[in-house]
Amino acid sequence: METLEQDKAAPMPAPPQVAGDLAWGDLAHALAAGWRDFLAMPQFGLFFGGVYVLAGLAIGWAALSASEPGWLIPAIAGFPLVAPFIAVGFYEASRRRELGEPLSWRAVFGALRGHGDEQILSMGVIVFVAFSFWMIVAHGIFAVFMAESGMGGDSLAALGTPAGLMMLVVGSAVGAVMAFAFYAMTVISLPMLVERQVDFLTAIITSFKVVRTNFAVMIGWAAIIAALLFAAMVPAFLGLLVALPVLGHATWHLYRRAVK
Repeated sequence: METLEQDKAAPMPAPPQVAGDLAWGDLAHALAAGWRDFLAMPQFGLFFGGVYVLAGLAIGWAALSASEPGWLIPAIAGFPLVAPFIAVGFYEASRRRELGEPLSWRAVFGALRGHGDEQILSMGVIVFVAFSFWMIVAHGIFAVFMAESGMGGDSLAALGTPAGLMMLVVGSAVGAVMAFAFYAMTVISLPMLVERQVDFLTAIITSFKVVRTNFAVMIGWAAIIAALLFAAMVPAFLGLLVALPVLGHATWHLYRRAVK
């Protein structure tokens, strides 16, 4: 009985305090700090970036081998959706460097387990579901418009037809909305789960709050991430070896500025 009374009297943890004054200069500062982190510990960036590159090449090879451009296009377009989960290793490396804690592969890989409460793994499930949902929606859009092109869904030449161009417009619009919703959900929540022992719902709510209260700046950050990732994917995904870790480390520093 005494224990129950003590539990009831225990104060609830205070909700995270969100900064509402992010400025464009904070983005430049975050990128510079991300670049410094990458140069200081490139082994982690190159490893996780390499895993991401190999996964992208495997997805592209599988789609092309199966002669299924209807899956290849949405896979490439939606591939950046899984980047935030890959970046968990970057967040932990930056956190440890910031605090002067020892860096090791075991510690960085251990960040994927979170604080032993499986909250980060729960976010990983959400990432997988979001990517799968995007693939289904995008393939459906591709199939509808390619059928209207009269050339079938197995020909990339159909993209040059009016129906193919309309498909690209509609697919890009739908993809942009889904990608931004996913970005708003994960941009702050994942680094928060690495640093703090909170549940993933609290982390997601905080992430949405940061985006809402600093909408223009966070839109700018989303545009920077999208531009750099897609540009880095052009040379056979190889640019991601640098772009992904720099953006991952930079997102950690932006999180530290956004959540007090």
